[in-house]
Amino acid sequence: MTEKKPIIFSGIQPSGNLTLGNYVGALKNWVSLQDKYDCLFSLVDLHTITVRQDPKSFRSNCYDALAIYLAVGIDPIRHNVFLQSHVPAHTQLAWILNCYSYMGELSRMTQFKDKSKKNETNINVGLFSYPILMAADILLYGTNLVPVGADQKQHVEIARDLALRFNNIYGQVFAIPEVYHPPLGARLMSLQEPTKKMSKSDDNSSATIFLLDKPEDILNKFKRAVTDSDTEICFDIKNKPGVSNLLTILAVVTDRSVEEWTTQLQGSGYGKLKTATAENLIEFLRPMQKRYYQLRKDQEYLDSVLKQGAARAVDASQEILKKVYDVLGFIPTF
Repeated sequence: MTEKKPIIFSGIQPSGNLTLGNYVGALKNWVSLQDKYDCLFSLVDLHTITVRQDPKSFRSNCYDALAIYLAVGIDPIRHNVFLQSHVPAHTQLAWILNCYSYMGELSRMTQFKDKSKKNETNINVGLFSYPILMAADILLYGTNLVPVGADQKQHVEIARDLALRFNNIYGQVFAIPEVYHPPLGARLMSLQEPTKKMSKSDDNSSATIFLLDKPEDILNKFKRAVTDSDTEICFDIKNKPGVSNLLTILAVVTDRSVEEWTTQLQGSGYGKLKTATAENLIEFLRPMQKRYYQLRKDQEYLDSVLKQGAARAVDASQEILKKVYDVLGFIPTF
């Protein structure tokens, strides 16, 4: 009998161009973990609407993100790639988990505080209860491992708390998920403010590398990257955050260590560091970008992936949802 593989769930918001941070913090790990786990990779479009979206652009962004998922090497045959909104069980379970969540624990969420400051005119209930929907995403499939960026770790911890709280009342219903994030590059920083996370919502376009950036744009962004007034190339996040960020990117996209690059570039100056990082990143992204543009033109294929993914996810979601309904005493459908 074939041994059952542990289950992975992860997702990214299709709210615009995906960044190098998305790739390093999530997508790269998804690809490397495919052989060891049963994987569900979602486009979490329901999370995206906590911020107002233009409908036409939003739909296009969903297809763009799907094409990127496939272009980086996610296999939709072996694993499940789907839109969150195509699986009703996500919102069904989220409502139930709402009833087991506390206002205090949600109000302490770092991301809610940060996003509230950025969206003072639209601090909606969805923004506040975002972690509950994310918990439902994870717990619905018996997830064992959640590969996320470092900034999402707190959300997985809430999912764990809710699972334990529910299990303590009703017995073993949910698996308790664990966080997975890479030892290097889990949190890439802004090229303009290297003490701040690289973000697709940054007002300064020079601060963020997008996966579909043109080579000349990548080179220009790195040339303008903030370092410091020193000239020494060394990895020191506290005192040299800009240089450390560049070394991290360089190491990640070349599969070489920071120490190797530090030794190789010693005495070369920051100009050489910036150029080396840009050139290696351009070559790293080239095959993915080529594949992306091929896939993005094939609307029929992308729709077939979503249709197949939705069917499989709906089926996979039913076991735990039915178990939850049963322990709560809901009358089953006839």
